[in-house]
Amino acid sequence: MKRPPRPEELRLWGMVADTVHARLGDKPLKLRAKVKIKPVKAAKAEKTQPTYLASIAPLRIDPAEIKATPAKRPKSAPGHIEPNRRKRLIKEHDPIGARLDMHGFDQDQARPALEAFIRRAYEDRHRAVLVITGKGKIGHGVLKKRTPEWLASPGLREMIAGVSQADQRHGGEGALYVALKRRS
Repeated sequence: MKRPPRPEELRLWGMVADTVHARLGDKPLKLRAKVKIKPVKAAKAEKTQPTYLASIAPLRIDPAEIKATPAKRPKSAPGHIEPNRRKRLIKEHDPIGARLDMHGFDQDQARPALEAFIRRAYEDRHRAVLVITGKGKIGHGVLKKRTPEWLASPGLREMIAGVSQADQRHGGEGALYVALKRRS
């Protein structure tokens, strides 16, 4: 059986009860105000066309006043190897200086390995190298797709004369011939 509360306990409970208020009827606070965009009437739409900033910018800009900034065109990727040089590589009249096999690598491992390999081959004055990427599952390998992009990066572009798919005896669709420029 519980004992009745003492008078000082009632006083303490009263103080606590005074500080706590129930918020049953209050609505929860909204964190963001929703802005409704009103459509432009047809007569006004003909006069001025809003830009894509119309929802956040109070001013209307005439599209004729907007001047496009010329996009910086990156230097093109290394082109294909000259046909005669490719034939010499296939027939092994020109030696393939080095080979890099990237089977089992993921993208994070393959890119630094490829960059280090190309730099080393260039320093060793090799004229052509073979990069084996593998075909991937169903012929859609990530490394097969990304390797030409990596070879076109600004750091490697100056060293590379051309890139071409390898012959069947050197790996076919799963390998690339990379012709290197002469080192001065």
